[in-house]
Amino acid sequence: MGGGDGTSKGDTVPRFQRIAMLRRSSEILNVGGTVMSAAEPNHAPAPAERPLDFIRQIVADAVAAGQHGGRVQTRFPPEPNGYLHIGHAKSICLNFGIAKEFGGKCNLRFDDTNPTTEETEYVESIQDDVRWLGFQWDGLFYASDYFEQLYLWAEKLIELGLAYVDSQTSEEISQQRGTPQIPGTHSPFRDRSVAENLDLFRRMRKGEFPDGAHVLRAKIDMASPNFLLRDPLLYRIKKAHHHRTGDTWCIYPMYDYAHGQSDSIEQVTHSVCTLEFDAHRPLYDWCIEKLGIFPSRQHEFARLNLTYTVMSKRKLLELVQAKLVSGWDDPRMPTICGLRRRGYTPEAIRAFCGEIGITKYNGLTDMVVLENALRSDLNKKAERRMAVLKPIKVVIENYDADLTEQLDAVNNPEDAEAGTRQVPFSREIYIEQDDFMEEPPKGYFRLSPGKEVRLRWAYFIKCTSVVKDEAGQITEIRATYDPATRGGDSPDGRKVKATIHWVSANHSIPAEVRLYDHLCKIEDLSQVPDGEDWKNQLNPASLTVLSEAQLEPSLSTFADGRPVQFERLGYFVADKDAEPGKLVFNRSVTLKDAWAKAKK
Repeated sequence: MGGGDGTSKGDTVPRFQRIAMLRRSSEILNVGGTVMSAAEPNHAPAPAERPLDFIRQIVADAVAAGQHGGRVQTRFPPEPNGYLHIGHAKSICLNFGIAKEFGGKCNLRFDDTNPTTEETEYVESIQDDVRWLGFQWDGLFYASDYFEQLYLWAEKLIELGLAYVDSQTSEEISQQRGTPQIPGTHSPFRDRSVAENLDLFRRMRKGEFPDGAHVLRAKIDMASPNFLLRDPLLYRIKKAHHHRTGDTWCIYPMYDYAHGQSDSIEQVTHSVCTLEFDAHRPLYDWCIEKLGIFPSRQHEFARLNLTYTVMSKRKLLELVQAKLVSGWDDPRMPTICGLRRRGYTPEAIRAFCGEIGITKYNGLTDMVVLENALRSDLNKKAERRMAVLKPIKVVIENYDADLTEQLDAVNNPEDAEAGTRQVPFSREIYIEQDDFMEEPPKGYFRLSPGKEVRLRWAYFIKCTSVVKDEAGQITEIRATYDPATRGGDSPDGRKVKATIHWVSANHSIPAEVRLYDHLCKIEDLSQVPDGEDWKNQLNPASLTVLSEAQLEPSLSTFADGRPVQFERLGYFVADKDAEPGKLVFNRSVTLKDAWAKAKK
């Protein structure tokens, strides 16, 4: 296990120093990040086992050069205006992972500068998600903690002649920004005196003006090829109740102004964000330089784009508000709470984030990579049970109607310590409707008239007849069993080509089972033409509810949310919607990638 000084057992040099001694080429861009093990979540593989991704290489170089005394400070800075999704998990793993690996610290900071969209509910959910993923912050902060200091720095910019109060409307300001080919034009208020700007800005703070009457802008360069440097907005009037500061403030800093200075206050050495903020970096640096404060540095990496789902907080909010999903934690949602409810584990998500790596190039990650990470994790830890989702009854005519046997079944073939359990077997059982065909095609090896199959952990049975209702639908299957095949083997060496699962009709427990598919029916929502409603691409088959499932009785003990594999059907987890007398299970993932098979 890793020590508090960053060393691993048997090492004499702290890990962050060993990393710094590796080759320092910054050309490595497309490699994997840290995959934390379930047993040792804070211990990363030795550096020699893999090259560093380019962000970690930057950190290693800084440590080797003695920047900031070799200190490493990162932060994860979400805006509390929604629930976190799997893309945020990538950033969480990167920021907290770097801090751990280099013996540094990582803060959780809420960038709460927009009171109209932010809520305490989101603050609490974000903290819960970070903890669930296996991380603990070193400091908990809010941008709103710094409102007074940010305001004083804004006054300093005014005093330096680097900021002014603009009294134009937002439409007028927008029209004056120009185009990529044409420079913007100066505001008629750009040359206001320092005294007048300070007076107006202070009156803005006192609440003397309505929303939109004035803004504070930086005085930079209206001809800059970077539009974000064309006298960007620093403050606006917004008379709205803030989730933490209440009605104390009626002017709020813009994100681009508050973010860098908040990093500086916390002395963040490596401010890691996604590529869309690349164009924002010059303004980040400009504010820090002009104010003469701690020189935090911003570094960008490619955000996560995942197939067949929605990776926009705004669009996820649309789904929730339109009630197209049951809420932020709907198991079809890519939110961390949605994935958690579906049955994803923190170990699987951390492994996924390590597998996809950290790059400088935007791309599209196939959902199957995430699903495979979950399959790999659950295959080792999930016990096996039998469940019949679409039951049809089988009556074994030569089995004693008064007899119930307890058959031995292995809990997990991947884990000998998981042991065995006993499964009740009786004259009447349920099997899957799909495991029987009255007129099977060539190559069908499951149960059919005159054909024999193996019942998992039980006996060979042979179909003798079927019972139908007035409409000609099969309601019951009649069969015989071979008592010499208990355990699933035949003493005479005869072979059967199919093994099917089952449950005892006299002992099974009812349940509702929910089967989930991709949220969207197309791989990439960015391909939806402008003007077309992206919600038209939602997959109508993303949820199938099976209300008559029958489960092996031992599954009643899995109501606590433990993962379980329904044999042949996939991995499942109990849902919070369960009621007394009726369990509800969600399918986390199938045993195989059904979509990949369908595309062949």
